[in-house]
This record gives sequence, structure tokens and C-alpha cells, in this order.
Amino acid sequence: MPTIAIAGAGPGLGAAVARRFGREGFAVALISRDQAKLDGLAQELTSEGITARGFAADVLEPAQLSAALEAAAAELGRITVLQYSPLPFRSFLKPVLETPPELALEALQFSLFGLMHAVGSVLPAMREAGSGSIVLINGGTSVKARADFAGTSIAFPAESAYGEMLHDALEDEGIRVAQLVIPGGIPKLNLPNGIDDVAERIWSLHAAPGPFREMLIPLEEGRE
Repeated sequence: MPTIAIAGAGPGLGAAVARRFGREGFAVALISRDQAKLDGLAQELTSEGITARGFAADVLEPAQLSAALEAAAAELGRITVLQYSPLPFRSFLKPVLETPPELALEALQFSLFGLMHAVGSVLPAMREAGSGSIVLINGGTSVKARADFAGTSIAFPAESAYGEMLHDALEDEGIRVAQLVIPGGIPKLNLPNGIDDVAERIWSLHAAPGPFREMLIPLEEGRE
């Protein structure tokens, strides 16, 4: 059974993506910091006929993240798709003049280094199989900086650059690396089917080849 690991899983987008991939026969590894919440979401998905398990880990703690992904692969099967979509801390959304180097470093550890450790855990098996997908979910500051959202304006572009380099390095090996930019809060984007439209787009990023970056909507129509 193919498996999707969702780093940053929660009751919103993570659950919608779990259901979309679950309909295609995927098992779902849910990863976030709160085991109790993960267990509740996994139970809900299981009741709908989806194989799902929760694995608690903090993306700021590399050993935790690697252990969670290794446990997921051991219990559910090889990670076929990695979605990296942890929700940034509110402290990363401070103005640039209120953002010290220590906070910028934490944002980089959250967005870039966390992704790098996650990729390091799943990529060897993907390369051995000659298939897999790595999907990055970012806000609009990944492509246009905002002085009032300094942390993500620093960290998201670094995450994007790493992802784009992976895309270029791995596309000939059958491994898809893609980024979906969501420039604003999903409930405010007036999508016809709401969050399910986002989950469908993420499925399409895995299912079909394409460029590294796709915009959910044009940047000028959203915020962050």
C-alpha cells in the first residue's frame, strides 16, 4: 500500500489531503507535535475506511522527525509521498524591525532544515524505488517578501530554493518535487469547494508531472 506522510497534519488541510489520498488507496501517516490530536484524527479517518496512524514529532527536533518518519514507514509501508506543510508560528509573522537573528534562525530551522531532515529520511527509499513525490506547501511570502511577515519572508524562499534544486536534481529519477503556493488563508480564498479544492490540487501535483511551482490562485488575489 502506498503511503503519504503529512508533516504538519491537522483537522484542516491535512485531513482533506488524507481523505483525498485515502480515496486512492494510500495509507496516511499524520505527523505533528500533539499525539492526542493525531490519534483523534487518525481514528476519524479510520472510521471512514482510511488506514491512518499518528506519529508525534516537532519539525524543530530532527531526531523526533526522523524517528516519526521511520516508524511510519515501518508500520505503514514505504513513504511514497511526503507533504511538508507545518503551520508557521505566529512569531514568524512579526514585522522585520521586530525580528532578531535568533527568530530568523528559528524560522529557517522550521521551514528549511526541518524539510531537509524529512527529505533525508524518505529520499533513499524513493530513489531505490525510482518513484515518489515531495510536496511543499507555502504561503505567498515564498515568492514575494512582506515587511510585516519577516520570518516567513526569510525562511520560505530558502525552503523554496532547496525544493527547486531537488526538483532539478531528481526529475530524471522519477521523483516529483513540487511546491504549491497558497497566498492567503484558505477560508478567505472563495474556492468553489473550499479546502477540498486545495487537496485536489495537491493530488494532481503528485499524480502528474509539471513545473516545480504552482500558484493556487494568482498572488495578487490573496494575502500571505
